[in-house]
Amino acid sequence: MAEATENGAATAGEQPQLKMQILGQFIRDMSFENIVAQKGATGEVQPDIQVQVNLDANKRQADHQFEILMKLKIESRNKGDKAPLFLMELEYGGIFHIENVPEEQMHPFLLIECPRMLFPFVRRIVSDVTRDGGFPPLNLETIDFVALYRQELARRAEAQKKADA
Repeated sequence: MAEATENGAATAGEQPQLKMQILGQFIRDMSFENIVAQKGATGEVQPDIQVQVNLDANKRQADHQFEILMKLKIESRNKGDKAPLFLMELEYGGIFHIENVPEEQMHPFLLIECPRMLFPFVRRIVSDVTRDGGFPPLNLETIDFVALYRQELARRAEAQKKADA
């Protein structure tokens, strides 16, 4: 069991505790196009929904602060004739204060743990906007940010191999 010194500091051998705090969240950009309503189309539709997710992380001027951007592009097309139904684009950001994460673990932490914290808010926005746009609320399935991160690493490694060849 670790002991603390008189000033409360941990004794040698104990790792400093991770500190993560969301300082703010915001919508940077959002658009929703109800293509069905614009064209005046009616009839039976069976939506086929495609979701693209991009993540970006940047260090801010203040110590230990990072900005994470989650960009979603959601397209819905009719399964039968592939006619577009709606298009939604959303850039949602969060400002995080993060301390005591080892440098070699910071990149995956920023692109896995931070988006995981933002996702419930993004899900709610997508649901509300699609409902208010005249469609049934779209409840996004949980995104596996670990798998997304690994796919991006594999894509970069493949691109590097092609560049080296």
